[in-house]
Order: sequence, then C-alpha cells, then structure tokens
Amino acid sequence: MLWRVRTTLDDRPGALAELTSACGSAGVNILGLQVFPGLDRVTDELVLRTPDDWELADLADLVERSGGTGVSVLPCTEAALADQPTRYVLAARSILAAPATFPDVVAQLFDAEADPDGAGLSAVMDGMDLEIGDVVVQLRRTAPFTAAEHARGRALAELVADVLAASAASAAPEPKDLSTDEEPVLEVREGEVCAVVAAVVVGRAAWEVDDDDHVWHVELAVDPAWRRRRIGSRLLLETARAARGSDADEIVLRTAADNPAVLPLVLGTGLRGRIRMGSDDLTVRIPVRRLATV
Repeated sequence: MLWRVRTTLDDRPGALAELTSACGSAGVNILGLQVFPGLDRVTDELVLRTPDDWELADLADLVERSGGTGVSVLPCTEAALADQPTRYVLAARSILAAPATFPDVVAQLFDAEADPDGAGLSAVMDGMDLEIGDVVVQLRRTAPFTAAEHARGRALAELVADVLAASAASAAPEPKDLSTDEEPVLEVREGEVCAVVAAVVVGRAAWEVDDDDHVWHVELAVDPAWRRRRIGSRLLLETARAARGSDADEIVLRTAADNPAVLPLVLGTGLRGRIRMGSDDLTVRIPVRRLATV
C-alpha cells in the first residue's frame, strides 16, 4: 500500500533520521522524499510503502511517535513518485499553451483535495489563494501548504497574467463570419437571461434562487458556434445585475473542473470572482454587492 505523508519536524540534526529509523524498524519503505525548509521547523513529504495490513491510523501513529506534528496521511498511487521539478515544468508548459486551464492545472499540481473524507489527523482544510486580475483561484486540501508552495503558486499565477496580457495585446481581429455577424441582444426573462440573434437563443443563463442564503445558483451555456465572443461574460454580468436588484449576496456557477472557458469567462465580467476547485467540478462565486462600482 502506498501513502503520501506530510509532517513537520524540528529543524535539528537527527530529526529526520529518527523518522526514517522508525520506518525501517516497522518495515515501512521510503520511496520518495521532498523537503520544504522553514525557519525553525521543516515540512517533509514522504511517499511510503507499508505492509498490506497497515491502516491509515497505524502510519499516522508511527510518524507522531517519531516526533512528527501536523501529520497528514493519504493513500496515493505510483504517480506520487514523479520527479517534482519535472511536474512543475510540465505544468508551466500546459499553462503557456492554454492559460485558461490554470485552475485545473494548479489543482492537480498541488494535489488539492476538494472533498476530504476525514482521513488523516488534520480536520482543518488549508488554503492557497492565487490572484489573476480580479479572479481568485482558491485551492483547498488537508495538508498545509508550505511557504515554498505559496511562492511557486504565485509565480505560476504571474505567468498566467503575463501570458493573458500578451495575448490580448497581440490578438488580431478575427475575420467576420457574415452568417453570424449580427450582435446578440440580451433579454432578461423570468428566471433567466438569454442572448438572442434573429429570434434564436444562442446563449442562456438560468438561475434558481436560494432565499435563505441570498444566493443565486446559475447554469450558463453558449451555443458552440457563438463562443469566444464574450457572450458568456455578458450573460454572467447581466445575471449579476439581476441578482443585485433582488438583494442577493452572490451568484454561484458550477461547471466541470477542466472547463477552460471559466477563467476568461469570469475575467470578462470585470467582477471579482472566486474559483474553488473540486475533484470533478469547480465552483465560481461572484459577490454582487460590488456591482454598482464596476
């Protein structure tokens, strides 16, 4: 059985040796080790192979008895043994090729855990917020993020911001398709706002209102032939205006975790959105109280 273990040790000679010695005596094999230095404490991430009859609590107890604190234990696969510098280089290449996939790429890179099942000793989710313009990508997981990981995350977010800025500056106007040249008109209806061209709906944002929490839950879709024209951002912004008029606090949009349109969609509204990663989906929350200042 393979496990990914994170723990904090005193920054003193022999602290790591005590843990490795305990693992050896218990028949636990250390297959991988990554060290995140701190001022007086060091965070170590280990990939361990235990005997088949070991449970999560057994491994957590072993690490704690060896001087580890803040222990996080999760089962993993052989993918956890991948070379870390290589993972970051590949992530940067993915972001350069498709900046809009940034939320999904960083969630996988930092092993963000969307729905922990209570495994491990830490019941509190740690977070890392990465800002790109007015969009905040929120990562949550059981194991605390280290200072080194925060620095790496900020560097990747800056890379996305630079790539998007360069793309906007160098983008040439797309050739017009005469068959779809007409500008969509937004129509606010009961429970939805539609983008309409020649009496045909080419995009729609529909919502359900949660009066108890003052939240609008939104479903948004744009016809494939009409995408990449900022229609989704316009629909989302018009929905935010409607929600603002009803005294809602925020609108919530859920979509697939690997949806590359989400980042430019929220950026295009000019509103400050928060993107929260999940295991299979991501959640976009946009507060509407600021709408009057946009």
